[in-house]
Amino acid sequence: MLMGGLEQVTSGQVTALGQDLSTLNEDQLARLRRDNFGVVFQSFHLIPTMTALENVATPLELAGTTDARDRASRELAAVGLATRAGHYPSQLSGGEQQRVALARAAAPRPAIILADEPTGNLDSSTGAAIIDLLFDLRDRHGATLVLVTHDPELARRCDRVVSLRDGRIEAAA
Repeated sequence: MLMGGLEQVTSGQVTALGQDLSTLNEDQLARLRRDNFGVVFQSFHLIPTMTALENVATPLELAGTTDARDRASRELAAVGLATRAGHYPSQLSGGEQQRVALARAAAPRPAIILADEPTGNLDSSTGAAIIDLLFDLRDRHGATLVLVTHDPELARRCDRVVSLRDGRIEAAA
């Protein structure tokens, strides 16, 4: 997650959206992420004491979005969870939790969606549905999708594939 400024660079340089991330302090990195990145993790990272709607709306509210709850509702509907908006993460299946995470990532209309093994905790059929939603969100919002996966089948759906081995680029196509 170097590209999103979630991890510190230990050598070399990471440039995202024209910014050298190593020159930014924590507040600048947080603003860059808030304004430009949607992040989907393997393990969902939903706040357990908040409903699905609140999990999606909170980042929007923190960014000062005036229609945060309406936008969150629309994004939950877009991932098929309109009727589950009032449910807490513990009341949702793994696939539903990941769809909430997708809605949260897409709601701010980010330039870049970072997805780190977004199907790693899901069964194959649920994972396939999540990937279809992820590509749909990318297309609907015109975002760049940066996807980390060990799944060669999923990698084949991508426009560009960069293969890493032991932290080094092995191939790019």
